[in-house]
Amino acid sequence: MEYRLLGRSGLKVSTLTMGTMTFGGKGNFAKVGAVGPAQAARIVDLCVDAGINMIDTADAYSDGLSEEIIGDLLKTRQGKGILVATKVRFPTGPGPNDRGLSRHHIIAGCEASLRRLKTDTIDLYQVHQWDGLTPVEEFMEALDSLVRAGKVRYVGCSNFSGWHIMKALGAAAAEHRQRFVSQQIHYTLEAREAEYELVPISLDQGLGILVWSPLAGGLLSGKHRRNAEAPEGSRQLAGWTEPPIRDENRLWNIVDTLVDIAGARGVSGAQVALAWLLGRPGVTSVVIGGRTEAQFADNLKAADLKLSADERRRLDEVSALPLLYPYWHQIQTAKDRLGPSDLSLFGLAP
Repeated sequence: MEYRLLGRSGLKVSTLTMGTMTFGGKGNFAKVGAVGPAQAARIVDLCVDAGINMIDTADAYSDGLSEEIIGDLLKTRQGKGILVATKVRFPTGPGPNDRGLSRHHIIAGCEASLRRLKTDTIDLYQVHQWDGLTPVEEFMEALDSLVRAGKVRYVGCSNFSGWHIMKALGAAAAEHRQRFVSQQIHYTLEAREAEYELVPISLDQGLGILVWSPLAGGLLSGKHRRNAEAPEGSRQLAGWTEPPIRDENRLWNIVDTLVDIAGARGVSGAQVALAWLLGRPGVTSVVIGGRTEAQFADNLKAADLKLSADERRRLDEVSALPLLYPYWHQIQTAKDRLGPSDLSLFGLAP
């Protein structure tokens, strides 16, 4: 297992992170899985033994049950260097202040997560989504106060747009607050929109990229094929709608190439999709999840899979997105003054 620095911090995290959205199985999250405590214990040991040193969860996952399961498991695994990342933003109760990024909700949410996780400190506390009703200065100050109080070590964001991130970083710099060290985003072979703004911002501002749902809800596992029924037990059959697929033909073209490369290598399509992500600029760690131990075991093998230049070229070409404005104009008129990272994201030589 390789370990990479998380953004501009000195913290090293494994290139694969253990995701726990399937833990608990309460409410809407029953659609993605219902991993109970006993199975969760086996998965944690499997991942830790493979070298994973970070577990990612959220207060919204199964109404906090995911955090509770992780908290119980970590009590008996102290001393193994396991980092815990969780999130705050989504509803945790019926009240008008039981959601969002107000100072009230962030502080209350952190204290509740600490109780469920049965720990004194959260290693990475992430705001789960933008809140346009709360001043950015308010939630950045709230996060800063948690770090100064010793309840949180590092802070990050998730699902922010480019201008949201830059506004938050600007507010942190102006008031000398703790800044984000990372952003957790959706980024896959099928969904490369993050390359327009979010990936360049990470490279420019020194944010580590954590990737959620790297297999597009299982669509890039190699088990979903063109003109075939969805596999039994899949999220799609349960009515899960993330991510939205706007061009099915493009998806199946990507899957065809993915499966072809995987077959030639004697590995799963999932491993190829994960390995492609781990070689993309700015990516620090990919969050792997699943309903079964077998799914985790298969995904773990991606940490050692290195794709050839030709395999990467084929995957890049079949999944390439069109250049939107202002990027097509920049490429046509100002290519000589674009940075290497800008050009490489779109497969262009500096």
